[in-house]
Amino acid sequence: MSTHGLQWYRQCVTGGSLDALATDWKADVVRLSLYVQEGGYETDPRGFTDLMHTLIDQVSARGMYVIVDWHMLSPGDPTYNLARARTFFTEIAQRHDAKQNVIYEIANEPNGVSWATIKNYAENLIPVIRQHDPDAPILVGTRAWSSLGVSDGATEAEVIADPVDAANIMYTFHFYAASHGADYLAALSRAADRIPVFVSEFGTQNSAGEGANDFTRSQQYLDLMASKKISWVNWNFSDDFRSGAVFTTGTCAAGGPWTGTTRLKEAGAWVRERIRTPDDF
Repeated sequence: MSTHGLQWYRQCVTGGSLDALATDWKADVVRLSLYVQEGGYETDPRGFTDLMHTLIDQVSARGMYVIVDWHMLSPGDPTYNLARARTFFTEIAQRHDAKQNVIYEIANEPNGVSWATIKNYAENLIPVIRQHDPDAPILVGTRAWSSLGVSDGATEAEVIADPVDAANIMYTFHFYAASHGADYLAALSRAADRIPVFVSEFGTQNSAGEGANDFTRSQQYLDLMASKKISWVNWNFSDDFRSGAVFTTGTCAAGGPWTGTTRLKEAGAWVRERIRTPDDF
């Protein structure tokens, strides 16, 4: 599961909710979503960095992988935040380099920029992490909201033809099943045969995380990811009013209950059941 923006939904990420993810949901990985703008990191770099340290330790203590998500979204050019990213990831990598479960996601959803710009950003930032953590997986966002370029009319071919010059990296793909149909599914399938891909965010609704769930299309994606051995993370572990948030409104303020399905929306119950189903790889 992925958290929602920690500046808005910190109250949904507690000892109890993380216990539930680890034991009741049987989750393998938690993505900690740290927005840079929109009231996030840039408003309090020290405070948000300390919060990430705390949550990384808490997730790790429960035996789960943790994705440190640098959730840049607007502006869409990741280089806008390069200096901030250098500062943040330097400290995170220094503090947690001995852990074996930390994954770095360095650019959530680049948009409005070329693949060359994203690649250049990655090749500037990855050495900052590698200086302290030489072998942890690093997730690199792709063009057009991490759609492998499909949302801009491109394809995965641009990444395959000009990959990031770095080792032990994966390229991210995001989908929202009610908006992203057969062309997105096909691009993911083709890409997975050529480059390492990680679906670090998906929803069963439209691209705004709202509206009706398309569980049929969502299952097609999950079946493909199982066949290609692609890891995935669902958006999002909060009680936001949108249909993509797993909990009903008010659950986090009430402190749960986090286990079972009584406080889950339809999408929450669906994804919990699939998280609870062990992978066969």
